[in-house]
Amino acid sequence: MSEPIVVGGHKRIRPFNTKVTYPEQNLDNDLCQAVVAGNTVYVRGQIGQNLDTSESVGIGDVGAQTEQAMTNIAMLLEESGAKLEHLVKLTIYIVDPRYRETVYRIIGKYTKGVHPISTGLVVSALARPEWLVEVDAIAVIPQ
Repeated sequence: MSEPIVVGGHKRIRPFNTKVTYPEQNLDNDLCQAVVAGNTVYVRGQIGQNLDTSESVGIGDVGAQTEQAMTNIAMLLEESGAKLEHLVKLTIYIVDPRYRETVYRIIGKYTKGVHPISTGLVVSALARPEWLVEVDAIAVIPQ
């Protein structure tokens, strides 16, 4: 795990470069997994990928990928000084509408009693063909 950095007055959690994360693609973008701007935490779309190893998990299993995405979100929120209870918005991308019930049931375990708003989208594909679900999040830490 890389140390957080501050750029533009905002704390960047787990900065990385796409040439390392996506070696099969000809990219060279500096990104991070989460940004803390004031008391708001923006979490990059999370998929079935272990953040520490970059290994895809749950290939072919949308439930396992959703569990990994939500585990990543919980971990990134914690590293940002937030908790799951601070979630205010989720955006959920799935590649097949038949995955909706499985995905939302798992997300519901993580957001029980939190009541965030959410937007769900069915998309034709995600960044890698083995990824079936992606979830991004916004949390606001109480002042």
